[in-house]
Amino acid sequence: MSETDVELEARLAEQDAFDPPESFIQQANVTDPEIYQQFEDNWPRCFEQAADLLSWTDDYDQVLDDSNPPFYEWFVGGELNASANCLDRHLEGRGDEPAIEWIGEPTDEDNRTYTYSELHREVNEFAAGLRALGVEEDDVVTLYLPMIPELPIAMLACARIGAPHSVVFAGFSADALGTRLEAADSEYLVTCDGYYRRGDPLDHFSKASDGLANVSHSVDTVIVERLAKEDQIPHNWTEQTHSYATLLEKHRGATVEPIGRDAEDMLFLMYTSGTTGQPKGVKHTTGGYLSWAAWTSHAVLDVKPEDTYFCAADIGWITGHSYIVYGPLALGTTTMMYEGTPDYPDRNRLWELIETYEATQLYTAPTAIRSFMKWGTEYIESHDLSSLRLLGTVGEPINPRAWKWYYKHIGEESCPVVDTWWQTETGGMMLTTLPAIGEMKPGTAGPPLPGVSADVVDVRGSPVAAGEAGYLVANKPWPGMLRTLYQNDDRFINEYWREYSNTDSDDSADWVYFPEDGAKIDGDGYITVLGRVDDVLNVSGHRLGTMEIESAIVGVEGVAEAAVVGGDHEIKGEAVYAYVITEDGYKENEDLRERIVAGVEDAIGPIARPEAVVFTPELPKTRSGKIMRRLLENIANNDELGDTSTLRNPDVVSEIQQKAQSN
Repeated sequence: MSETDVELEARLAEQDAFDPPESFIQQANVTDPEIYQQFEDNWPRCFEQAADLLSWTDDYDQVLDDSNPPFYEWFVGGELNASANCLDRHLEGRGDEPAIEWIGEPTDEDNRTYTYSELHREVNEFAAGLRALGVEEDDVVTLYLPMIPELPIAMLACARIGAPHSVVFAGFSADALGTRLEAADSEYLVTCDGYYRRGDPLDHFSKASDGLANVSHSVDTVIVERLAKEDQIPHNWTEQTHSYATLLEKHRGATVEPIGRDAEDMLFLMYTSGTTGQPKGVKHTTGGYLSWAAWTSHAVLDVKPEDTYFCAADIGWITGHSYIVYGPLALGTTTMMYEGTPDYPDRNRLWELIETYEATQLYTAPTAIRSFMKWGTEYIESHDLSSLRLLGTVGEPINPRAWKWYYKHIGEESCPVVDTWWQTETGGMMLTTLPAIGEMKPGTAGPPLPGVSADVVDVRGSPVAAGEAGYLVANKPWPGMLRTLYQNDDRFINEYWREYSNTDSDDSADWVYFPEDGAKIDGDGYITVLGRVDDVLNVSGHRLGTMEIESAIVGVEGVAEAAVVGGDHEIKGEAVYAYVITEDGYKENEDLRERIVAGVEDAIGPIARPEAVVFTPELPKTRSGKIMRRLLENIANNDELGDTSTLRNPDVVSEIQQKAQSN
């Protein structure tokens, strides 16, 4: 991006606003509207509130050392252990209460409940097993596991002995695993033989073995949790393969004293790239990350020890790290883990779980909410969801229509909705409303959290006026931030800081974090994230965010979900191509196509008029639910299709291609 770039434009009108329900305000963790000013007046010491949610074995001497930007250090001199904070300190008073409610496949007979005492015992036994196999402090242990209890157990066991973990999403390929093992120089792998997806057993160990074959260094230890029946999954056991159950049995009843870790010691790595190219190893540390995960869980998700909190993400992603494992367990609550999908064995599944476990919060992705909309309300209406107190969204911007549907049909207009923007790199939430304070505006994430300094700037780095669009930046550090990219400080600076910072300056005020998202800001300081900069369309010299166009399309009656990409156009340079999923009961016909085009023109203007509207039963999505727009761009431009191996529904691509050609 350069100063000659065309400015990003905001076109959609401001949305309605909703006040927090009074019943929620009366019981909320954070209710004082002055908290924003208090944090600003007392920055950075304001973040002591986050640190105070944890137990420290040695007190910190300094909240923030900003003498060497952008290599900031938080809670300098402090010492703590993440595993002890999530387990040991809750044993007295919460020991017999559920820590994890795990719902597995293929049947509810596989479900497991771990009390804090039971979880503490198994984490200790596995930590002892890791040590016996040679894992030492600061060794990186790679975890290639699905949504089973052994994953958080392994994470907490690693944290207990001071060994950073690197979780690789179970849906990733063998190549992705091998690349991450190589990049982290990791000599230890924890995986499983197989797991279930939609009732079918999947051979995971063969994939793990293929990944190991591509690693140049020796991976000495593979610990396999046996999940599938022996006649379902073939095994290729080696001398380096150890059974999880046998390992625990050898160390039954063992206790491992938690290692004191400096606040700036690494807690985990998380790789953010895809399956090709050099992955980016985001480094998160013990004190800053854990305090931020705990404080945002407390302040935004309103988590209390007596809650049964449900985040429907996967621990293979940062959302699961922060808001299934570390944040909730640090606060001593009950956290739910669900192995399956929302529509297996039927579309009642998620609502059955909320009703059965009396879940108090639901934190999920807009892509799931759009699926719920498409299915209709009949599945929801047959279940009692009155236990829910708060709703949240994560992963991508949510359009106003989906927000209102979520608020009305899931929350029955009595649950505040927190629309949270953040990244793997930020460690936790950055933009959102505090649920008991201020208005909620559908489609708008909200203001920066107290103590977070964020703004929307133009290509020259100057703040834009209210109602205008630009580029999202953070002007000050925050505790949950990444410290660097693993073994690559130069790339860390180039990827996140160089665009708007004076990188020759030693003054922290001259360093600005750029997450590569477009955004707009209103007169109240609420920020609407418009999507990644590379998801911006340049139509006849107008830079339009895909999120705004997609919101306009989904605002048309009968549309459940939409994805917009740019296609080559000999006059406009780039034209809008829309791929649309209809709600159940609505026909894919010319009338609906015309209403979609008219809806975009009314909401945004003729400049955003779709060149083509292609109806499709599904969109190409990764296993985490992200729309793979690159493939839709290939279809729009009649280009050769790229790799579809990372999709959860690869067959849909050829179907979309056929529909586009006949459009």
